[in-house]
Amino acid sequence: MSATLPHDAAGTTPQTAAPLARRVGAQARAEVRTVLRNGEQLVITLVLPLLILVVLTRTTLVDLGTVDRVDVVVPGIFALAVMSTAFTSQAIATGFDRRNGVLRLLATTPLGRGGLVAGKVVAVVVLEMLQLAVLGGAALALGWRPDPAGLPSAAAALVLGTAAFTSLALLVAGILRAEAVLAVANLLWVLLLAGGAVVLPVSMLPGPLAEIAPLLPSGALGEGLRTALAEGAFPASSLVVLAVWTAVLSALVARTFRWS
Repeated sequence: MSATLPHDAAGTTPQTAAPLARRVGAQARAEVRTVLRNGEQLVITLVLPLLILVVLTRTTLVDLGTVDRVDVVVPGIFALAVMSTAFTSQAIATGFDRRNGVLRLLATTPLGRGGLVAGKVVAVVVLEMLQLAVLGGAALALGWRPDPAGLPSAAAALVLGTAAFTSLALLVAGILRAEAVLAVANLLWVLLLAGGAVVLPVSMLPGPLAEIAPLLPSGALGEGLRTALAEGAFPASSLVVLAVWTAVLSALVARTFRWS
């Protein structure tokens, strides 16, 4: 015996929304496809980190103060990849979606605001897994051998770093105009790359920056990954800094984000 769906007054079968997981998955796939088809975003999320990885490990253009260059560079490249995808790329995409009314329209669909945010988070995680697979494979080919004891700590740093930078992206995209988001996101990416202890360790930064960088999300993520993957140690202070940034930025996003 087959079940009979209820009909409305016009005698047609009413449409029902797909389960939440399917709606979030569809939104995440759309977000991933948008990034993979955008040449500019591919450059900043994958091409530049891969280029910096090869240059810093295969040349002596930058004195890293150690013969184990690959052990210093690879964790920093992972941190740069997370920052590029979770912050720069996500901030720009969300800022222009907000300007074009996409956020406001999607928020009125069965996906809802919560599903939209969940879809963005899932998309960031998928893109980061693709980045880490490509960059990790290249690093292994260049001779990188991480300390297995530090892998769980590194995973925790990646999760907290993703949460902190995604929150920062939504904060910037939710209060600024799209053109300003584009400028601010790219400027912060450059500044943090140069002096935020992302690729270069804190020990290589000049005095004031060496004191400040470990307290930034970029420095905490970079130093945390270097401590875990190169030394096999637990980066407690870096994880605490990332957790605090995530909590503060998330609270600010909840209070200030504008959907249109």
